Amino acid sequence: MKDTKSQQYTSRLRREQTALWKRLLHVQTPYRWNLKRLKPGRALDVGCGIGRNLASLDRRSIGIDHSQAAVEACRTFGLQAFTPEEFAHYPGAQRASFDSLLFAHVLEHMSLQAALACVGDYVPYLKSDSKIILIAPQESGFMSDPTHVEFMPFEKLLQILEYHGFVAAKSYSFPLPRWAGSFFRYNEFIVVGERGDKSTSSGHLP
Repeated sequence: MKDTKSQQYTSRLRREQTALWKRLLHVQTPYRWNLKRLKPGRALDVGCGIGRNLASLDRRSIGIDHSQAAVEACRTFGLQAFTPEEFAHYPGAQRASFDSLLFAHVLEHMSLQAALACVGDYVPYLKSDSKIILIAPQESGFMSDPTHVEFMPFEKLLQILEYHGFVAAKSYSFPLPRWAGSFFRYNEFIVVGERGDKSTSSGHLP
């Protein structure tokens, strides 16, 4: 199964994200907390899937996914989500109107060149005072999904930001240190970029 647009893939997301053990252990809590502390504001969640992150964002945020099945799943949860084609004709899709772009577990599904283009498609929707949040799986997570195409470590995520005129304000491994990425499936690379003429530092969250 390599088609992330398919109903089969969306059904797989539902099974994995709503598994009983995950709900009982509240495994998403630290990830939701981490996303909120990045203060995304009104975000454009590109590749939102069935709304795992979208549900934690400002209610004015909008999700975009190329899977119609995923978009419909988001809507059943009361979330605003559109396919790229629908978003292009949505009256609320105003340029320079979002506080951030979120690409969480999306860019590894494509080549670096495709990722550069994909991010570029949505940069015009950002306000001048805005940020881009990029989240990608580390080694174990990358190997766990046959739909993944290209590994996106810090270096490539930084390259994507710089290509679009953003500078890394934060870059860190979450929830465990970087060395855990080879065996802990849910460890993530996180890079937050700000406009190049505004950002004055780069580093790691404590």
